[in-house]
Amino acid sequence: MQPKPFLVSLFTCLILICTLQGCKPAKPGIYSNDQIKSGQRDDFHSLNTKLLAELKANNPHLLEGLMSNEFVSDPTRLRQIELLSNRLNEADYELLDEFYIVNNPKDKNTIKADNLGVNNYNMHYDTLTHEIYVAHFVPKKNAIGYMITAVYGKYDYGWKVNRFDLDEYAVNGKTAPELFKLAKEDYDKKYLVDAANLMQQAQDCIHPCQGWQYQQEAGIKSFADQVADQLNHKYNFPYTVKQVSTQPMIFRVLNQKTPDGVFPMIYYLSDIKLADTIALKKENEHIRKVIGNVMPGIDKDKKCVLYAAFNQMPDGSKAFDHFDMTDKLQP
Repeated sequence: MQPKPFLVSLFTCLILICTLQGCKPAKPGIYSNDQIKSGQRDDFHSLNTKLLAELKANNPHLLEGLMSNEFVSDPTRLRQIELLSNRLNEADYELLDEFYIVNNPKDKNTIKADNLGVNNYNMHYDTLTHEIYVAHFVPKKNAIGYMITAVYGKYDYGWKVNRFDLDEYAVNGKTAPELFKLAKEDYDKKYLVDAANLMQQAQDCIHPCQGWQYQQEAGIKSFADQVADQLNHKYNFPYTVKQVSTQPMIFRVLNQKTPDGVFPMIYYLSDIKLADTIALKKENEHIRKVIGNVMPGIDKDKKCVLYAAFNQMPDGSKAFDHFDMTDKLQP
């Protein structure tokens, strides 16, 4: 027995209505993390899994199927993919935050993440499409953490990535506001050099992606300037270490990146020839004994302090020979 034409038409209409409702975007607004409907969130996560896998494998041709037409035509995408691939092969990444955005003319194009304590941030975004999905990924464990951000737009040919971002998110496992907090603690202890180094680290990772702005950014920048001014006033480099008989002269203290993290590197001039490594090491042992008095805090609460002895002051015109040494403070 054939169904009546009216019932067939009604059934077809009901299917069409249900389908349209399933594809209909949410009300205008910004939906973060578990505010995104579970089914849609699962779809986004499937996209992310495929995207990260192809990025890690450095497959630009396969990635084109996941990119918007405009992004595919951007010649810089190949270099971006290469850099992202390098980072993904250095560490395992996990999702930090995700946002599904449905825009309307009244939107101010700003995401506000207000439930992260000191790490609260705002992120400004471009409304290239009516619906947008933003995913931030960070390493599960890495001394110097780079954030990977993928921005998707919904086009008439599907959800496609229209932008990648890659920048420092954390140093020694700490974000910019967390480093700021540590710097203030060191400053209160009179550990001026450590506070200055931490503030430099904070500024290195203050913008982990385009449009990202920590709500403490103004305070971070102001405190960094304050500490730098006091450091320059206290230490007139090159600074002679008078407590050591050979009178080495410290001319620079900076943050040095290593596979194990970021640690202070002390550059100093020595009258001992670089070829005489035994004498250089003996001089360095004397420096280590007094460095905590010269620069309070520099030899505390860290794995190591790095040293580089020079016979000539580097002037930036060429590479100068030096002898490197490490003072391991912790296992």
